[in-house]
Formats: sequence, C-alpha cells, structure tokens
Amino acid sequence: MPDRPRLAATNRTVIGKKVSHLRREGRLPAVVYGHGVDSESVSVDAHEFELLKRKVGASTLVDLAVDGGRTRPVLLHAIQVHPITRRPLHVDLFAVRMTEELTVEVQLVATGTAPAAENGGTLVHPVSSVRVRALPDNLPETLHYDLSSLVDYDATLTVADLQVPDGVTVQADEHDVIARVLAPRVEEAAPEGEGAEAAEGEGAEAAEGGEPAAEGGEGSSES
Repeated sequence: MPDRPRLAATNRTVIGKKVSHLRREGRLPAVVYGHGVDSESVSVDAHEFELLKRKVGASTLVDLAVDGGRTRPVLLHAIQVHPITRRPLHVDLFAVRMTEELTVEVQLVATGTAPAAENGGTLVHPVSSVRVRALPDNLPETLHYDLSSLVDYDATLTVADLQVPDGVTVQADEHDVIARVLAPRVEEAAPEGEGAEAAEGEGAEAAEGGEPAAEGGEGSSES
C-alpha cells in the first residue's frame, strides 16, 4: 500500500447550526460520502486538517480512519471556507473505490525557462489546471511541462506537450494553449524632426500672441 497522508476523524451526531460549538472546540465538521456508500457525518481536528491541506491537492489520496477504525482512501473533494478569515468551515471527503476511475482537476507546473521571456517577453499561462481521468492509484498530483521550447514569440505550448503518466487520460483539447510568451509592447516614437517642428510652431504662436500685449503696454504708458 502506498505511503499516503493520514487523517483521523470521529463520528458526530451534531448537525446543522449546532456544529458552531464544534468549531469553537477546534473541530472541523465533515461528511464522508461516495458511490454506493452511505453518507457519514464526522469531525476532524481543525489544526491537523490545516496542515494536511497545505500538503495535498484535489487528486491526492488520503487515508481516513474514523474512531480509530480501519483506514480507507478518500479525496478532499470540497472545502467550504469563511469569506473573511479563509479558515475551513466544512469539508466533503469523497470515499473512492480503488478499481473505479475518477475525474479530478490537476494543477499544471512549468519547469525550465523560456528563452523568449529572458529577451524581454512576458510569459503567460492561459491554463493553470486540467481535468484528468484515471484509477485512484494513478492520479497525478501535478502535471509538468517544459518551457525551453518557447524560443520566440510565435512558439506555444499546448495540452499535447504535457508530460502525462501512463494510465492517465487528459480530458481537454490537445490544442489548448497552456503557455506562451508575449512580445514586449513598444510605443511608437515620433518621426525624426517632428518634435522640433512642433516646438518651432509653438514658439511662433507664442511670439504672435505676445505682440498685442506689448502694444497694449505701450498705450497704457502713454495714457
């Protein structure tokens, strides 16, 4: 059996708004469910769950033990968080069958450097994750791609360039762009001499505009 992260839980009978006191005691309400599995209300240690959440993704199998019983593999399927503190309020744990394929969202990770970006371009990633289908033991935590082929501003990396392990099917169009380098924006410079001509024109207008003032000054001195 693979060495998976572990999570301990206890059965709970408290439901609805009454779960607020569980949170005050440092417990996080959770529900375990799955295909052909009766839904089960449990709670987990909030601090332990926070530590676990930092290390696992949506496709990472976690061994769950309820009340010290036999472990079973689950996925952290959905996490409800507080809109201000961003602390977890509730978690759905999906109990998986190891012989049944699953579809999950997997994060994309870039490796290497893009030569075109080093020459002043901007590296962009239009897609940050893709959906994949595989047996639970084959689910990748991340999918990688190499940036070194982005040598100019016309080059792109697509879903077809992902390094996909055997037994994993990517459920996305292979032509979808996942990375490219945008050319730097260059502002048009004014044609040579145009700035000088504009300055001369402004100077002439200023000179013309000054003549009436000078005349007015003379008239006032005469009076």
